[in-house]
Amino acid sequence: MDQSFSVCDEDVYNNLYRKHAESLRNHLYFKFGNLKQAEDVVQESFIKLWAKCNSIIYEKAAGFLYTIAKNMFIDSLRQQKVALKFEKNYIETSDIEDPYFHLRTKEFKQKIEAAISALPEKQREAFLLNRIEKLTYKDIANKLQISQTAVENRISKALMKLKEITELQKRNI
Repeated sequence: MDQSFSVCDEDVYNNLYRKHAESLRNHLYFKFGNLKQAEDVVQESFIKLWAKCNSIIYEKAAGFLYTIAKNMFIDSLRQQKVALKFEKNYIETSDIEDPYFHLRTKEFKQKIEAAISALPEKQREAFLLNRIEKLTYKDIANKLQISQTAVENRISKALMKLKEITELQKRNI
C-alpha cells in the first residue's frame, strides 16, 4: 500500500485491527496453546501499536504486531510459572445451580487444553489448523510451507499422542 497511510489515523488503525487481529490471535493460540492468553496479548499488542503509532510505518505495522505479541506472550509464560504455584491452591466458587457439573466441565476443559498444550509445537499447530480452522491438509501444507505428507504425519502423531494422554488420564481417575 501507499506510505501516506498513517497508523494514527483511526480508520487505518481500525482496518489494521480488522485485518490482523483474528489471524494474530490464531497464530498465538496455535503456537502456544492458550486461547484466553492469546486474546489478551492481541489486545495489548494493538494498544502498544496505538501508543507508538507515530513511529510505526504502515507497511511495518503487521510485523510490529507479530513481534510485540510474540514477545509479550513469552513474557506472560514466564510470569505464569510463578502464578501457577498459587493457583493450585485456589478454588473458584460459583453461584451456578449444580456446582458438581460446573467443576466437571471445568476439569474436562482443562484436561483437553493441557493435552493439546502438551503436544509438540509443530504437531499442535497442524492439529489446530485442521480441527479449529477447518483447513484441509493441502491448505495447511501451503500455509506452513511443508509437504502434505508432513501435515498428515504431524496430525496423525498428534492424534496418537492425544489418545495416549487421555488413556493416562482415565487411569488416574
